Order: sequence, then structure tokens, then C-alpha cells
Amino acid sequence: AGRSCPAGATLTATQKRRQRNAGDGAGGAGEGGAVLGKRPRRAAGNLLKAPASSIAFASSGSTAWSMAFQALGPWQPGDRILVGRHEWGANLASMELAVQAGARVDVIPCDASGAACPVALEAMLDAKVKLIDLTWLPANGGLINPAQAIGDVARRHTIPYFIDAGQAVGQVPVNVQALQCDVLKSAGRKHLRGPRGTALLYIRPDFLPHLNPAQRDVFSAPWTAEGFDLRNDARRFETSEVSFALLAGLGNALHEINQLGIEQVWQRVSKTSARIREALRQIPGITLHDLGRTHSGLIAFNLAGWDSFELKQRLACKRINIGANGVAYTPLDMQARGLNSIARISVSPLNTDDEIELLVKALRELND
Repeated sequence: AGRSCPAGATLTATQKRRQRNAGDGAGGAGEGGAVLGKRPRRAAGNLLKAPASSIAFASSGSTAWSMAFQALGPWQPGDRILVGRHEWGANLASMELAVQAGARVDVIPCDASGAACPVALEAMLDAKVKLIDLTWLPANGGLINPAQAIGDVARRHTIPYFIDAGQAVGQVPVNVQALQCDVLKSAGRKHLRGPRGTALLYIRPDFLPHLNPAQRDVFSAPWTAEGFDLRNDARRFETSEVSFALLAGLGNALHEINQLGIEQVWQRVSKTSARIREALRQIPGITLHDLGRTHSGLIAFNLAGWDSFELKQRLACKRINIGANGVAYTPLDMQARGLNSIARISVSPLNTDDEIELLVKALRELND
């Protein structure tokens, strides 16, 4: 969920491109960039059920989201931004510039299961709402928010709709047409098992004219007879400077997950995470922090008597890698639930039965 291990072929693709760049020099490497970008762009489009022209690449998911958000401006006093309670902290930080301009961030109420409620959202709408934003699979637990139902509301009222799919892409099937989102972003280093420093940004083609990026160069806004003009595809959010080595690695990671099949990945993750959850329920002292009715492969918990970050370090000594999240990752939800931190198990389709047994055994021993 934060640093998945890349496949050998992904590492090889990255290294080969680095070696070629060393021989060709920066200028020579740049000349082949347009051709190199075609493979990962097509693969990303296949994964998201989107045209390749609607895909841009960025250095991180948070950077991608922030660029799209800032391109929505300018923000006016009284504008409203509606977010789920589980919003990713970096997105909330990006909204601060809009808040300083007089905009207001309002939280969509949750339903009885703890998920963002589409019915409550519809009751909040008025002419001042300029954006609906949803973190689909929050970083601090197993919740899968009703992204498609939220999209139905946004589309009926013609309100821009952004989805943070940082923990979704590569874990669950994603169809941007069914989600009816205008913008969706995800990182390459998480469930896609791509290189760190890569990310995907989807822009719905019909929505592109509504986005006016502040960051431009001769690639995103090429020179024409009339002057500099923004590109008419999602690459208006890219620049001429890109790591082709990382892009080559991301292209291989996207190709592999398409070959494997995202439906098969999700089935495996769902089955494995359900087994782990059941085992954790049998350990005294463990509290699960799941929300929602259907759960992802992110398992948030606390073990009595243990700080989450210390627990993470202790398990790392046993070569068991889990995560630990503080309040800053999902501040609205963590504060609402009175959580200072959580430990997080992130299931991979590669996890084996032996690894599950080692994890459960280690947690039982630490609980004794």
C-alpha cells in the first residue's frame, strides 16, 4: 500500500533505460520520450477503461492531484468543496490555498457503516458547490467508499468530481466511465508495483477545457502560429522533463497487471485479507478499525499496549513489513474516531499462506 516490491522485469526495464540514457546523454534520451511514453499510456488506459489520450504521468499521486485541483481555480469567497471524512491529508493541504481565498471545505456525512453517504451528499448541494472529492480507499483502514454512487450524484448535478484512487488502482477494478469522475489519480509505487516517483492522472476528455494548469512549458503548451497553446489532451499536465527510466519501469508494471488481470488480483486480495481479519479477531488485545460493508486489502488495527510505530519496527525485525499511520494521513477521520495512530497490514496477491501464519504467530507472541 505504500512501497510494494517491483517485479524483476520492472527493475530491468528501469535499469536498461538508465544505461541507455548514460550513453545517449540527456538530450538524446529526451528525443525518444514520445515513443517511450506510448506503451505505459496505453496500458494505463486499458487498466482504467479510458482512452490513452486522457492519461498523464506525474512524479507522485499528491502532485498529480494538486495540479488538477489548482487548475480548477480561481476560487472565490463562498465556494464550497465537499469531501469524504476519510480524505487524504495531502489533498486537504492543497485545499488550503482555496480556503485562504474564501472557499469552504465541508464534510460529507457518513452512513451507518462509516462510509460517505450519497443521500446525505445530495442534501448538501447548492449552487456554491464547486467540487466533490472522494478518497475511494482510505489509507487508514479497509473502507471502500461508494465511489460510483457518489459519481451518480455529481453527474446529475453537473458538479466536478475528483477521485483519489491512490490505494485503489492495482488493487480493485477501476472503470472511470462507470465512476463518472472528471479526475482520478493514483501512485505507481503502491499496488501497481511500479517505481517510486511515478503516478497516473486521468482527466475526462470533455472536462479538460475546464482545467487551466498554472505550470506550463513548451511541452504542455507548445508554440503555435497564435502563440503558446495548451495541449488538447491530458499531457497538458506533463512537462518536457521526465525520468524515462522510471517511465519504462512503470510501463512494465502496468503491462504485468493487465496481463495478470485486475479481477484476479482483487479476488486474491479479498480472500487473503478476509482470512487475516478472521485470524486477528481471535487474538486478544487486537482491535480492528474497519469501516464500510465491503473491505479492501488494507487492514487497520491496534494491539493493546503497543504504539503502532513501535509495533511496525518490532515486526520489521522479524522481516514482516506492515505500515503505521498517524493523524496527518487522514486527519478528519482519525480525529472523528479518536485514533492517534493505527498499524496497517497491506495485503498483496503475492502473499503466501506461510507468510500469513508468520504474521499471526508474531502478533500472538507480542500480545503475550
